[in-house]
Amino acid sequence: MSFLKTITFAGAIALASAATAEERFITIGTGGQTGVYFVVGQSICRLVNRDTAKTGLKCTAPSTGGSIANVNAIAAGDMDMGVAQSDVQYNAYNGVADFEGKKFDKERAVFSVHGELLTLVARKDANIATFDDLKGKRVNVGNPGSGSAATMAVVLAAKGWSNADFSLASELKPAEQAAALGDNKVDAISYVVGHPNGSIQEATSTVEANMVTVDGPVIDKLVADNPYYAKGVIPGGMYPGSPDDTQTFGVKATFVTSADVPDEVVYEVVKAVFDNFDRFKGLHPAFANLKPEEMIKDGLSAPLHPGAIKYYKERGWM
Repeated sequence: MSFLKTITFAGAIALASAATAEERFITIGTGGQTGVYFVVGQSICRLVNRDTAKTGLKCTAPSTGGSIANVNAIAAGDMDMGVAQSDVQYNAYNGVADFEGKKFDKERAVFSVHGELLTLVARKDANIATFDDLKGKRVNVGNPGSGSAATMAVVLAAKGWSNADFSLASELKPAEQAAALGDNKVDAISYVVGHPNGSIQEATSTVEANMVTVDGPVIDKLVADNPYYAKGVIPGGMYPGSPDDTQTFGVKATFVTSADVPDEVVYEVVKAVFDNFDRFKGLHPAFANLKPEEMIKDGLSAPLHPGAIKYYKERGWM
């Protein structure tokens, strides 16, 4: 090998090593593959990975157990960012409910995404029209570590109920519960999710089913007492078997991280989303009506990460 070739080869190795050293892999926690959380994470990663050559960031967004699992993983340093319900974000930062004794004071908000509603679907032959009709029935309350299970637990506690008030309280994942409803293994399923949703579509298309109303004085008080909750409506006709609007309540999906994640990493992730905002909104129907000015304040109960603040100030949004 000639001297010139040796120098060129050595230079290429040095450049490759420098490029490798600059690469950073980030992991985003999502949820079940049939839910919108999975789409949120995958969509953000798709936009981040478009600029890997410039930023050095490589993003993955695996399916996870959901909100609580994501926040716990971020707190442990096992994930960099994740999607979580606004109530779970609040509970983690304040060390209450599922986070009693393990306050995550390094939790940082990045932005909120779509609204999510407590969605109950029941078999028609179970004769369940309202939440109170669930007593004594077979109900899937959600898999451990999910925001869905956490919200169901809040409603049960507010009503003075527990899982013992159901003849069966199963803990199936979102990907499993539609089939369980169709196979008559449960009478009703619950899911805190954005709409339209594939799992709910599958459930209502597989068996005669109806949406279940979640309202009344107990729900009114929950919404009044907790700023991260809001009432909502699942539009009539969105799913088979429910031609009329269904009253319920819910939360915001939020994107969270840790103060330990470097400012420049969060900045580049936020930039990837909002510099390509029209593309992002087109990746799922639940994103269609998102507005940046609402996403940087609504549903956020932990301090904003400095990396996010830097971008928002550059855009003149703060």
